[in-house]
Amino acid sequence: MKKIGIIQISPKRYGGIIYNKWIKDVLSENFEADLVKVEPKYFKKIKYLKIPESLIYLSKLKDEKDLWIRDFYSTLTLPFDKIKGKNLVILYHIDFSGFPLISRPIFFLLEKIFFYHNLKKADTIVTISEYWKNYFLRRGYQNVYKIYCGFDLENFSIPEEEVLEFKKKYNLEGKPILYIGNCQKAKGVVESYKALKDLDAYLVTSGERQVKIPAKNFDLGYRGYLCLLKASSIVITMSKFQEGWCMTTHEAMLLKTPVIGSGLGGMRELLEKGKQIICENYKDLKKIVESLLADSDRRKKMGEDGYNFAKTFTKEKFKEAWLDLVKKILE
Repeated sequence: MKKIGIIQISPKRYGGIIYNKWIKDVLSENFEADLVKVEPKYFKKIKYLKIPESLIYLSKLKDEKDLWIRDFYSTLTLPFDKIKGKNLVILYHIDFSGFPLISRPIFFLLEKIFFYHNLKKADTIVTISEYWKNYFLRRGYQNVYKIYCGFDLENFSIPEEEVLEFKKKYNLEGKPILYIGNCQKAKGVVESYKALKDLDAYLVTSGERQVKIPAKNFDLGYRGYLCLLKASSIVITMSKFQEGWCMTTHEAMLLKTPVIGSGLGGMRELLEKGKQIICENYKDLKKIVESLLADSDRRKKMGEDGYNFAKTFTKEKFKEAWLDLVKKILE
């Protein structure tokens, strides 16, 4: 049986980590697929040292697989690795504008000096949106493929009773809920909060609190997170960086919750084709939100339109696309 190694550097449950798990799950049915974790051990909480620590572990790794699946960071060590096998690089996005100011020059240099050069050594590149596929094609790379996210639609059948219980449990009754994103600067929650703080609504973030704003923040399991999106009157995804796709936007659409987003990167394709709202300036955000809150019929229509587009991204299509591509690479 062919062996596949999926290199994982970060332990955090963000979009890329979830996508990697999906890859492992579908490939494990036909191949010997393993997550090869080179996560930091000593500097987990020190932003500027955890990635270098992981790259040191990766450079010392000695192993052989038929195929290695890498991300941006593990591509940086590609010429120096002691591991053997073909290389597929999965790229969600490349934009460090949301990183702390002090670290941006370092990542800029890594991108310009090492990454693009090393990427030429990869056998295949996979992106998750049309935006990023075209980005690499314009740069002259070959064998660039696009494989969209694939969701288990059963996870999004949340009964109204469960939503009401969720609101009661977290004291979110009596006013509209505006979900403004994962609680980190790059997701635009600071600017969104400032734009919307005067509205008579609950402003809510989720995940680990990485920025201090007076919005309510809930660090929930996946089911609770989906209940929050379902309970929200509007989901707001004003990311400040070029998104790969934006799973939060997609998940909200699967729950028939209308979305207002910045449309940066791959997110624009999702919002436009799902007939949601793109807001390119935070100065316009409050007016757009107020207008949408006052129009329940429009919110319902957006919810239906978004769902009808989002539901076409199934786990079955995801599985078929990945199996076809990997078989093609290894044949």
